[in-house]
Amino acid sequence: MSVYLSVIIPSYNEQKNLQRQVLSIVLSYLQKQSYEWELVLTDDGSTDGTVEALWAFAKQDNRVRVLANHHAGKAPTVTAGMLSARGKWRLFTDFDQSTPIDEIEKLWPWTEKGYAVVIGSREAAGAIRDIEPWYRHLMGRGFNLIVQLLTISGISDTQCGFKLFSAEATTTLFSKLRVYGSKAERKDAFTGAFDVELLYLAKKFNFTIKEVPIYWKHSPTNRVSPIKDSFRMFRDVFRIKVTDWLQQYEV
Repeated sequence: MSVYLSVIIPSYNEQKNLQRQVLSIVLSYLQKQSYEWELVLTDDGSTDGTVEALWAFAKQDNRVRVLANHHAGKAPTVTAGMLSARGKWRLFTDFDQSTPIDEIEKLWPWTEKGYAVVIGSREAAGAIRDIEPWYRHLMGRGFNLIVQLLTISGISDTQCGFKLFSAEATTTLFSKLRVYGSKAERKDAFTGAFDVELLYLAKKFNFTIKEVPIYWKHSPTNRVSPIKDSFRMFRDVFRIKVTDWLQQYEV
């Protein structure tokens, strides 16, 4: 039977989250579904034993598979999983499950209405957002203002890591990434505006997008540098716009 849903979860040094049994929660949810599914665990070159733990976890169900990649950042890690997936629909979601897997139930109705890209939103009316550090929220609002002015108007939260794509949208959009794609020349693994490029391309190539309010809880992390990462995200938004001006997305 053909796969209806592929769930793609990127990882990088996730021992802390592995101890929280987040993957077991995802697997338990999927095993209760009537449709065919697969779980793709795509790792970004972890060095703390995460990959070995993923391989061990995958033995629980033959519908779970692991992709081990070199450390290059979230964008190529997610891209590898999305393009290797076989599902009619493909969801990428964060390893820490800040948005629980069962929130996908809120996304399905919009696929039935013809939307090719359905994204979770922490800012849309009706969203339930856990308390987070003030500077993180301020960063997000400031970044979204720049995004709306320069690239994608009408989307209040481009950065929520809970996004569902049709197979057609996946194949088209992930293969056309340039700032964060296979043709990018990057000197680091930073991919903070990856979601912006994806959604920018979705609008450019006329894929319908629906933003859906979801539940999101804050998971503390030391991977975000408020000043450094804000600068790099703003820089990359400009790079996306310049890439389009140079017509490099048409290639």
